[in-house]
Amino acid sequence: MAWPSISYPEWSATCDTLHAHTQVLGKLAAELAPPEPQLQHAALRLTARGWETLPLPAPDGSGAFVVAIDLHRHEALVETSAGKRQTVPLAPNRPVGEVTTDLLAAVAGVAGEVTIDFEPQEVPWTVALDQDTEHTTYDEGAIAEYFGMATRAAQVLAAFRAPWRGRSTPVNAWWGSFDLGVNLFSGDPATPPADDFIMRNAMDAQEVAVGWWPGDPKHGGAAFYAYAHPARPGFPEADLGVPGARWAGDLGEYLLEWDDVVAAADPFALALDFSRSVFAHACASCGWDPTLAATAEGTPPPVA
Repeated sequence: MAWPSISYPEWSATCDTLHAHTQVLGKLAAELAPPEPQLQHAALRLTARGWETLPLPAPDGSGAFVVAIDLHRHEALVETSAGKRQTVPLAPNRPVGEVTTDLLAAVAGVAGEVTIDFEPQEVPWTVALDQDTEHTTYDEGAIAEYFGMATRAAQVLAAFRAPWRGRSTPVNAWWGSFDLGVNLFSGDPATPPADDFIMRNAMDAQEVAVGWWPGDPKHGGAAFYAYAHPARPGFPEADLGVPGARWAGDLGEYLLEWDDVVAAADPFALALDFSRSVFAHACASCGWDPTLAATAEGTPPPVA
């Protein structure tokens, strides 16, 4: 089957609205989940229905609850381990601020009140999430195309990560940068590239990240990406041998554009080849244990 595709300019307004909605879920996770290294507790997951938190402790002590954005039913929902459930509709011309207020009221109604930081993260706008009347565009057709793309990308990332025998993350859905990503760690510490809260906590370990995002104002198209932290001299200079793969100096990452992926005879194989090739190069360039590095391609194989 042909892989879905929609250009970023075609759906950028809807993308911003959906991005803002995911930030509310992320803020709830950041507030309530037990803290983990590299801020893993704040990450969301992409499921068969959309973006979703892991089970979070209910503020009223009644058990656990999840918050999800259902991209089939076009609603945000809150569901508890006790079976309580409330939904909030997502629709054209519903401001982010209105959805945010209703969603937090739904959380309070079934799991207890929680206060979050309403300041949006890593986006070009600054208006508080509960006051946001700017982002109202919600195109269901564009959402369906995006979700199809994101699902295919997540499957590639999951396959890339699967054989790795070191510490790694699952396929995370990051609500700050609105991307999907997996992080594979060497086991050694690293110096964060900056002293702000996110960098200080998220990038204190040596890692290679491989991910996908649907585009943004800085890069107007969907693409797979990969970077190493800390990168050694010469890291940007590899010829990966993957059609379409290139180093993007302005972003500090290797990229494989979605247009190149969907045009390939086997899109999944091309994207997986990109992921493995960048990772192998990063391990060699950054001096990772070669025996551990080889496990990313299934050496040794899983026990039969």
